[in-house]
Amino acid sequence: MLKRRLEFCFLYMMLIGAYVIWFFPVSRLEFYGGLLCYASIILFSIYSLILENRTSQHTLLWIHILVFFPIAGYLFYLFSGQLYEKGKLFRSKRTYNREKLRTIFDMEQTPDLSGLKGNQKRFFQYSIKASHMNINTKSRLKVLKNGDETFPELFEALRSAASFIHIEYYMFKSDMLGHKMMDIMMEKARQGVEVRFLFDAAGSLKLAGKDIKKLKRAGVNIVPFLPLKYGFFNQKFNFRNHRKIVIVDGKTGFVGGLNVGKEYIGKDQNVGFWRDTHMKVEGEIVQTLHSIFMLDWEYVSDEVLIDQKAYSRPVPAESGGVYQVVPTGPDMKERMSDLYYAMIAAAESSVWIATPYFVPNEPIRTALKEAAARGVRVRVMVPETNDGFLTQYATRSYFPELLREGIEVYSYQKGFMHQKVLITDGNLASVGTANMDMRSFQLNFEVNVFFTDQKAIKDLEAHYLEDMRESEKISPVRFYKRTLWERTKESFARLFSGVL
Repeated sequence: MLKRRLEFCFLYMMLIGAYVIWFFPVSRLEFYGGLLCYASIILFSIYSLILENRTSQHTLLWIHILVFFPIAGYLFYLFSGQLYEKGKLFRSKRTYNREKLRTIFDMEQTPDLSGLKGNQKRFFQYSIKASHMNINTKSRLKVLKNGDETFPELFEALRSAASFIHIEYYMFKSDMLGHKMMDIMMEKARQGVEVRFLFDAAGSLKLAGKDIKKLKRAGVNIVPFLPLKYGFFNQKFNFRNHRKIVIVDGKTGFVGGLNVGKEYIGKDQNVGFWRDTHMKVEGEIVQTLHSIFMLDWEYVSDEVLIDQKAYSRPVPAESGGVYQVVPTGPDMKERMSDLYYAMIAAAESSVWIATPYFVPNEPIRTALKEAAARGVRVRVMVPETNDGFLTQYATRSYFPELLREGIEVYSYQKGFMHQKVLITDGNLASVGTANMDMRSFQLNFEVNVFFTDQKAIKDLEAHYLEDMRESEKISPVRFYKRTLWERTKESFARLFSGVL
């Protein structure tokens, strides 16, 4: 923290010095004194950078930025070049989470993997060890396609709540859909149901202050995750809670790609049709998902729920397969990219990916290319039009690398596709909140469910094939003929891959 404040003091010194030199007459001695001060700050930053032992490519890149882009380069370095500090910023949360989750899982039976197929067994052997998250069997899930299927199920579950409702969202808007959900929350709170609502402070900027006050007056306990005003000096504003979790009475849970806003049900004319995948879960898996909410809630509110039996009673359900809930983020050691890599590496016949943002790290790209070289049929589906210039063109910059290896790339045409789905060999799948991009891999708090439930996977496959019919398969010949201007935009956007 001291180093961080010192760096911001250096930034203020730079800005003040530049202002004085630009707008006021200064002597030659004062001018060269300012340059010497600036050079000392840059040398200090470069020395600190070298001591971090990053890869040589990253170190040299940031040295060049610091040297050749005065002031602006230093500013960019402060806010993007030091995201490695997440390990320090969330060290206490990571340690606490690990201890609490270990206590819960020690009370559970050791999972039996003997009945799993080869790729399934290899993946879960790795994921259990890497994530320290147990698998559940006495559970079931239902795949919900788009907002039309998700929100009626969600609202019905909320209205049936008798004890408590716990809600966690990245984006929650004060529009027609958000107000409908808030009305249910307030109604249940007035009935005596405990309602806790955790929203991300950056993602939910369109959640009106007056609505927050209304919720509080109705008895809803509502807390923001990492308010922006507190994160300026320690970079916490860079790390956002991208999770979407709803728990009702500890019996029913919801998780997936859908936030709360009218665009998620296709009612925003500027966005159009919205394609997404969510899930309703029941059984033991709900308790694992609930544990993630309770740990996030405690971090921002200091209210301890996870030790109370009223909130920690798993309700078994008839088993539909093997399930594992895995949270990742700054508060966890593992990354979602490691689990995606393990799924792809274990695949024997097929890999189907649907993601709104495809900005993979090198291990993921390597896994995809190796899978294709082994004869695995690899498909990647992304939306034709994205919700941002950088994400759209950064995604397209990876197409040549995929197409050269025989990987099939599909561009979804019907509207904006926001689902985060990975299916391998038709018997193992992942659905959750994590995109296949650097922000989900390194910066965001995410949660995914990995499972072997065959009915759910068949539904996902059927939906994927339907989406393919609404997509255009990218032709390598046609794509390679794109204009120089298109390639320039792709290359420019790719420069920002590390923070997309």
